[in-house]
Amino acid sequence: MTRYGMAIDLKRCFGCHACEVACKVANNLPADLAYNRVMTVGGDSFDTAAGEFPNCTLSFLPMQCQHCETPACFAVCPTGATQKDEKTGIVTVDGETCIGCGSCIQACPYQGVRTLIGDDPDYYLDVVVGEADAPAHKPSTVEKCTFCKNLVDRGEEPACMQLCPGRARHWGDLDDPESDVRKAIEGREYEFLQEDAGTGPSIYYLR
Repeated sequence: MTRYGMAIDLKRCFGCHACEVACKVANNLPADLAYNRVMTVGGDSFDTAAGEFPNCTLSFLPMQCQHCETPACFAVCPTGATQKDEKTGIVTVDGETCIGCGSCIQACPYQGVRTLIGDDPDYYLDVVVGEADAPAHKPSTVEKCTFCKNLVDRGEEPACMQLCPGRARHWGDLDDPESDVRKAIEGREYEFLQEDAGTGPSIYYLR
Protein backbone atom coordinates (compact mmCIF):
# COMPACT_ATOMS: atom_id res chain seq x y z
CA MET A 1 0.00 0.00 0.00
CA THR A 2 1.18 3.51 -0.84
CA ARG A 3 0.14 6.71 0.90
CA TYR A 4 0.79 9.52 -1.52
CA GLY A 5 1.32 13.04 -0.29
CA MET A 6 3.00 16.32 -1.10
CA ALA A 7 5.20 18.81 0.71
CA ILE A 8 5.13 22.43 -0.43
CA ASP A 9 8.05 24.62 0.65
CA LEU A 10 6.59 28.07 1.32
CA LYS A 11 10.09 29.57 1.46
CA ARG A 12 10.71 28.51 -2.13
CA CYS A 13 7.31 29.33 -3.65
CA PHE A 14 7.51 32.76 -5.29
CA GLY A 15 4.03 32.84 -6.78
CA CYS A 16 4.85 32.26 -10.45
CA HIS A 17 1.65 30.19 -10.91
CA ALA A 18 3.46 27.65 -13.12
CA CYS A 19 1.93 24.80 -11.10
CA GLU A 20 -1.52 26.29 -11.58
CA VAL A 21 -1.05 26.63 -15.35
CA ALA A 22 0.47 23.15 -15.70
CA CYS A 23 -2.50 21.66 -13.89
CA LYS A 24 -5.02 23.57 -15.98
CA VAL A 25 -3.45 22.51 -19.28
CA ALA A 26 -2.74 18.88 -18.35
CA ASN A 27 -6.34 18.38 -17.23
CA ASN A 28 -7.95 20.45 -20.03
CA LEU A 29 -9.86 22.42 -17.41
CA PRO A 30 -12.74 24.75 -18.29
CA ALA A 31 -12.10 28.48 -17.96
CA ASP A 32 -13.77 28.87 -14.57
CA LEU A 33 -12.31 25.70 -13.02
CA ALA A 34 -8.95 25.37 -11.25
CA TYR A 35 -7.82 22.35 -9.28
CA ASN A 36 -4.81 24.24 -7.95
CA ARG A 37 -4.67 27.92 -7.01
CA VAL A 38 -1.76 29.99 -5.72
CA MET A 39 -3.25 32.38 -3.18
CA THR A 40 -1.65 35.66 -2.10
CA VAL A 41 -1.31 35.80 1.69
CA GLY A 42 -2.66 38.90 3.41
CA GLY A 43 -2.90 41.19 0.41
CA ASP A 44 -6.06 43.03 -0.58
CA SER A 45 -5.95 41.54 -4.07
CA PHE A 46 -4.17 39.03 -6.29
CA ASP A 47 -0.32 39.25 -6.11
CA THR A 48 -0.50 42.34 -3.88
CA ALA A 49 1.77 42.77 -0.87
CA ALA A 50 0.35 42.85 2.63
CA GLY A 51 1.10 45.58 5.15
CA GLU A 52 1.95 49.25 4.71
CA PHE A 53 5.04 50.73 3.13
CA PRO A 54 7.85 50.28 4.00
CA ASN A 55 6.81 47.27 6.10
CA CYS A 56 5.35 45.14 3.34
CA THR A 57 5.45 41.39 2.87
CA LEU A 58 4.57 39.21 -0.10
CA SER A 59 4.05 35.49 0.30
CA PHE A 60 1.97 32.79 -1.32
CA LEU A 61 -0.10 29.74 -0.39
CA PRO A 62 -0.67 27.06 -3.04
CA MET A 63 -4.14 25.66 -2.40
CA GLN A 64 -5.69 22.41 -3.62
CA CYS A 65 -7.51 19.34 -2.34
CA GLN A 66 -5.64 18.06 0.71
CA HIS A 67 -6.38 14.35 0.01
CA CYS A 68 -7.20 13.72 3.65
CA GLU A 69 -6.87 10.48 5.55
CA THR A 70 -10.39 11.03 6.87
CA PRO A 71 -12.10 13.17 4.21
CA ALA A 72 -15.08 15.17 5.46
CA CYS A 73 -16.45 15.08 1.92
CA PHE A 74 -16.55 11.29 1.90
CA ALA A 75 -19.01 11.02 4.79
CA VAL A 76 -21.61 13.39 3.32
CA CYS A 77 -21.69 12.26 -0.32
CA PRO A 78 -25.16 10.73 -0.86
CA THR A 79 -24.25 8.71 -3.96
CA GLY A 80 -20.75 7.47 -3.17
CA ALA A 81 -19.28 9.65 -5.89
CA THR A 82 -16.55 10.85 -3.55
CA GLN A 83 -14.12 7.99 -3.24
CA LYS A 84 -10.79 7.31 -1.53
CA ASP A 85 -8.41 4.86 -3.17
CA GLU A 86 -7.32 2.51 -0.39
CA LYS A 87 -4.14 1.62 -2.30
CA THR A 88 -2.90 5.19 -2.74
CA GLY A 89 -4.93 7.43 -0.42
CA ILE A 90 -5.95 9.63 -3.36
CA VAL A 91 -9.45 11.14 -3.06
CA THR A 92 -11.47 11.50 -6.26
CA VAL A 93 -14.99 12.31 -7.45
CA ASP A 94 -16.71 9.96 -9.90
CA GLY A 95 -18.41 12.14 -12.49
CA GLU A 96 -20.75 9.32 -13.47
CA THR A 97 -22.38 9.13 -10.03
CA CYS A 98 -21.99 12.74 -8.85
CA ILE A 99 -25.34 14.55 -8.89
CA GLY A 100 -23.92 18.01 -8.20
CA CYS A 101 -25.67 18.44 -4.87
CA GLY A 102 -22.72 20.34 -3.42
CA SER A 103 -22.71 18.50 -0.09
CA CYS A 104 -18.98 17.83 -0.37
CA ILE A 105 -18.29 21.52 -1.02
CA GLN A 106 -20.15 22.50 2.14
CA ALA A 107 -18.48 19.82 4.27
CA CYS A 108 -14.91 20.47 3.12
CA PRO A 109 -13.00 22.68 5.60
CA TYR A 110 -10.67 23.81 2.80
CA GLN A 111 -12.95 26.22 1.01
CA GLY A 112 -12.39 26.80 -2.68
CA VAL A 113 -10.75 23.47 -3.54
CA ARG A 114 -13.93 22.01 -5.08
CA THR A 115 -15.98 23.50 -7.90
CA LEU A 116 -19.47 22.77 -9.18
CA ILE A 117 -19.25 22.84 -12.97
CA GLY A 118 -21.92 24.86 -14.70
CA ASP A 119 -24.44 23.60 -17.24
CA ASP A 120 -22.28 24.72 -20.18
CA PRO A 121 -18.54 24.73 -19.37
CA ASP A 122 -16.58 27.35 -21.28
CA TYR A 123 -13.02 26.73 -22.50
CA TYR A 124 -10.29 29.15 -23.46
CA LEU A 125 -9.44 27.14 -26.57
CA ASP A 126 -11.55 25.46 -29.22
CA VAL A 127 -9.31 22.39 -29.14
CA VAL A 128 -8.78 19.78 -26.43
CA VAL A 129 -5.41 20.11 -24.68
CA GLY A 130 -3.50 18.15 -22.06
CA GLU A 131 -3.26 14.46 -21.36
CA ALA A 132 -5.20 12.06 -23.56
CA ASP A 133 -6.70 10.45 -20.45
CA ALA A 134 -7.49 13.69 -18.64
CA PRO A 135 -10.81 13.55 -16.77
CA ALA A 136 -13.97 14.48 -18.62
CA HIS A 137 -15.71 17.60 -17.33
CA LYS A 138 -19.40 16.88 -17.09
CA PRO A 139 -21.88 19.69 -16.52
CA SER A 140 -23.51 19.88 -13.07
CA THR A 141 -20.88 17.77 -11.33
CA VAL A 142 -18.24 18.63 -8.73
CA GLU A 143 -14.54 18.45 -9.55
CA LYS A 144 -11.27 18.95 -7.69
CA CYS A 145 -7.58 18.06 -7.71
CA THR A 146 -7.02 14.34 -8.29
CA PHE A 147 -3.24 14.40 -7.60
CA CYS A 148 -3.22 13.68 -11.37
CA LYS A 149 -4.25 10.10 -10.62
CA ASN A 150 -4.10 9.24 -14.32
CA LEU A 151 -0.40 10.18 -14.39
CA VAL A 152 0.37 8.58 -11.03
CA ASP A 153 -1.23 5.30 -12.11
CA ARG A 154 1.32 5.05 -14.90
CA GLY A 155 4.30 5.95 -12.73
CA GLU A 156 4.54 9.68 -13.39
CA GLU A 157 4.34 12.69 -11.09
CA PRO A 158 1.42 15.14 -10.89
CA ALA A 159 1.57 17.93 -13.48
CA CYS A 160 2.08 20.64 -10.83
CA MET A 161 5.34 18.94 -9.83
CA GLN A 162 6.79 18.95 -13.31
CA LEU A 163 6.97 22.70 -13.97
CA CYS A 164 7.77 24.24 -10.56
CA PRO A 165 10.85 26.41 -11.26
CA GLY A 166 11.48 27.05 -7.55
CA ARG A 167 11.45 23.33 -6.76
CA ALA A 168 8.96 24.14 -4.02
CA ARG A 169 7.00 20.91 -4.40
CA HIS A 170 7.96 17.41 -3.27
CA TRP A 171 5.95 14.28 -4.02
CA GLY A 172 5.94 10.63 -3.11
CA ASP A 173 4.95 7.94 -0.64
CA LEU A 174 4.64 9.38 2.86
CA ASP A 175 5.35 5.94 4.32
CA ASP A 176 8.62 5.50 2.39
CA PRO A 177 11.60 7.05 4.22
CA GLU A 178 13.51 7.15 0.92
CA SER A 179 10.85 9.09 -0.97
CA ASP A 180 11.41 12.69 -2.04
CA VAL A 181 8.51 13.94 0.07
CA ARG A 182 9.74 12.26 3.27
CA LYS A 183 13.25 13.59 2.76
CA ALA A 184 11.87 17.09 2.23
CA ILE A 185 9.85 16.94 5.45
CA GLU A 186 12.66 15.53 7.58
CA GLY A 187 14.12 18.13 9.92
CA ARG A 188 11.78 20.90 8.74
CA GLU A 189 9.05 22.79 10.52
CA TYR A 190 5.70 22.26 8.84
CA GLU A 191 2.02 22.82 9.30
CA PHE A 192 -1.27 21.49 8.01
CA LEU A 193 -4.19 23.61 6.92
CA GLN A 194 -7.18 23.53 9.28
CA GLU A 195 -5.55 20.82 11.36
CA ASP A 196 -8.25 21.17 14.02
CA ALA A 197 -10.79 19.84 11.50
CA GLY A 198 -9.41 16.36 12.17
CA THR A 199 -9.29 15.30 8.51
CA GLY A 200 -5.59 14.36 8.41
CA PRO A 201 -4.37 16.26 5.32
CA SER A 202 -1.72 14.69 3.08
CA ILE A 203 -0.19 18.02 2.10
CA TYR A 204 2.56 19.39 4.33
CA TYR A 205 3.37 23.10 4.20
CA LEU A 206 7.06 23.55 4.99
CA ARG A 207 8.06 26.70 6.87
